[in-house]
Amino acid sequence: MTERADIIIVGGGMAGASLAFALSGHASVLLLEAEEMPGRHATGRSAAFYAETYGGPGVQPLTTASKAFLTSPPAGFADVPLLHGRGALHVTAPDRRAALRGFAASFSGAAPFLQTLSPEEVRKTVPILRADWAEAGLWEAGCRDIDVAALHAAYLRQAKRGGTRLVVNAALESAVRGDGIWRVSTAAGSFEAPVLVNAAGAWADDVAARTGTAPVGVRPLRRTMVAAELDRPVGADWPLTVDAAGELYFKPDAGLLWISPHDETPCDPGDVQPEEIDIAIAVDRFERATTAKVRRVVRSWAGLRSFTPDRLPVYGFDPSSEDFFWCAGQGGFGIQTAPAGAALAASLLTGGAVSPPPVDPDIYAAARFR
Repeated sequence: MTERADIIIVGGGMAGASLAFALSGHASVLLLEAEEMPGRHATGRSAAFYAETYGGPGVQPLTTASKAFLTSPPAGFADVPLLHGRGALHVTAPDRRAALRGFAASFSGAAPFLQTLSPEEVRKTVPILRADWAEAGLWEAGCRDIDVAALHAAYLRQAKRGGTRLVVNAALESAVRGDGIWRVSTAAGSFEAPVLVNAAGAWADDVAARTGTAPVGVRPLRRTMVAAELDRPVGADWPLTVDAAGELYFKPDAGLLWISPHDETPCDPGDVQPEEIDIAIAVDRFERATTAKVRRVVRSWAGLRSFTPDRLPVYGFDPSSEDFFWCAGQGGFGIQTAPAGAALAASLLTGGAVSPPPVDPDIYAAARFR
């Protein structure tokens, strides 16, 4: 028997789950997830922080518009607080100070997200930084840790309460449109709806191709993370420390230090694993920037980040494919922008019945790729 709904969402990660929640009470939703559990490849492997500068000025409006929801979610939405204090310090090597200046300049016309610190303040904030790395720094007080698992679980739970049905092990095989209806075939059965939403993350272009829709160029990239034990205690109050040149970031977590070489290695969508060379690069870059040494790599993992060609997310109906809606390309910032991204997508899908966030939808429209 074919199951029917108003909207089918392909992909149960943060993008699909948050959109299903935002549509609650406005449409019946089927959420189709290819894996046994949603959020396995990107959402569940996030570095878990909220920073309004992350992703650049084009992403910042979505991040800022998401702050109120993440700080004070609706009553009963989540069982635990979603944000926790952290702060971020932006520094770089002495021969790359232009990157730090350019980073500051890119946000000079926006809200005062960044504060210039003296070398003494930088060293006090992250005492393991080498002296030459501590000569200049920018402080982002609004950076927070995000409880990603709690956020994703809350979206799924609340979407279910709103009538969404999650179907797992439902990898999309084909989707054909006729008589105003999308007929979707999956490994878990057949489904029908007037509107099909592509929230498939790294698989977004593949899903589009299976529906006969032209891809927009969503490219999956591999990101490596190392959880390391140092030769000294890790300060629980150390901030997220980011190389403005884009080659390193690290943050404390439960007595260990999470270190990433900020890699973006093109790859096929799938269950990506860390490469030994990238683990070694992460350790080397960290030790070049600090006076600390990595005593032991306790664990390592890799996750997928998916970008459109202009590195901005895509939200909107495809102008060349009737009632095919894009909700993809959230890169590494899809967690922190989920509330606003979902509200924007839901507003477009419902013709304004869901209140849109205060962002310009044209910046993220699918039409820009056609």
